[in-house]
Amino acid sequence: MTLLPDAEASSHPVGFFPAPRAHGLERLRQFLPAAGRAYAASRNTDFGPERRDNVSCLSPFIRHRLLSEEEVAQAAHGAHGFKGAEKFIQEVYWRTYFKGWLEARPHVWSLYRDAVPAAMSGLTAAEEERYSNAVGARTDIECFNHWANELIETGYLHNHARMWFASIWIFTLKLPWVLGADFFYRHLLDGDAASNTLSWRWVAGLHTKGKHYVAKASNINTYTEGRFSPDGQLATSPEPLHDDWNRETAPGRWPTPLGDLLTPGGPCLLLLHEDDLGAALNVEGVDVAAVAVLGGQAERSPFAMGEAVGRFAQEAAADAAERHGSQLVASVEGVVEFAQKEGVRTILTPYAPVGPGADRLARLQEVAKAAGVAIHDFTRPHDLAAWPHCTKGFFALKKKLPGLLG
Repeated sequence: MTLLPDAEASSHPVGFFPAPRAHGLERLRQFLPAAGRAYAASRNTDFGPERRDNVSCLSPFIRHRLLSEEEVAQAAHGAHGFKGAEKFIQEVYWRTYFKGWLEARPHVWSLYRDAVPAAMSGLTAAEEERYSNAVGARTDIECFNHWANELIETGYLHNHARMWFASIWIFTLKLPWVLGADFFYRHLLDGDAASNTLSWRWVAGLHTKGKHYVAKASNINTYTEGRFSPDGQLATSPEPLHDDWNRETAPGRWPTPLGDLLTPGGPCLLLLHEDDLGAALNVEGVDVAAVAVLGGQAERSPFAMGEAVGRFAQEAAADAAERHGSQLVASVEGVVEFAQKEGVRTILTPYAPVGPGADRLARLQEVAKAAGVAIHDFTRPHDLAAWPHCTKGFFALKKKLPGLLG
């Protein structure tokens, strides 16, 4: 189980990730030789921010679909075969799994979104002090402080460190899990609503009822190669948290495939956005009159976003606009104005999964409707094939991976 899928790095030190797709493709090329048994053997070790050659660091590119999950998984499959690359492929598909799971329970995102400001305003004085120390890297736990600083400075953490950090936040510092998830979401380059929210819930024992992840000093010592050893500082036998958020509400209501939206004639504006910047996107047969990229960011949090996250999102959108020879538009109102300028009455856009990006596109629907412009979203075949297997645990999707990869 992973806190966030670590379809994660080249051998270069992790600092700010240049966003262009070309950079992601180069990272993928460099990492592919290690995506097989070497990855399975060493992926759990956090060697520190200066050495990430045991993981891929591709997750920021996949999060925005500067690279697609399918092309990354297929590249690993081609290099090592399914058995050889199975662990890496599974990690790529954890992101797909979480998105599909949340599609069946969109209320979990709504509950989380509303819980963040409520949890902040409900902190006691002692909790406020612990929270301030945690996000300011001023706790008594050296490794936790190191990871908090690394996250803020780079926008990235090794997958295993994310699990340790979340466990310490919840069970040792006894802070609300939603505020920890919010802290990650504001600073992770690869943060998305499903993976981030549900991974924190998994650590807390809420995603899989009663199954929580407890960080152990011995495990941290082993998998940081002795860099950290918080002996006697961590909660050792905490109870999992409990809530009733996991009820399923929309099983099988997957969005429309592209083919069902194609109509004779009718030129359209193809709109890309931060959840899908068009990697390996096939819109053959569509009369695309123009392409636009919706820049800026959807609102992840009521609190300040990390600088690295905003910078990466801006560069990613600009790269997509350049690659597609398209217009970079700053607002939903600007999208509708651009469509009208191009003389089209239909906007076609890749589906935005549950989260702030979808909330932003819902606002676009309102603006477009008032202007007499129709909006249709479509689902990529990758999602359409995988999401029906994501409504329960990951194992159901895991069994389908060989078939999904063809």
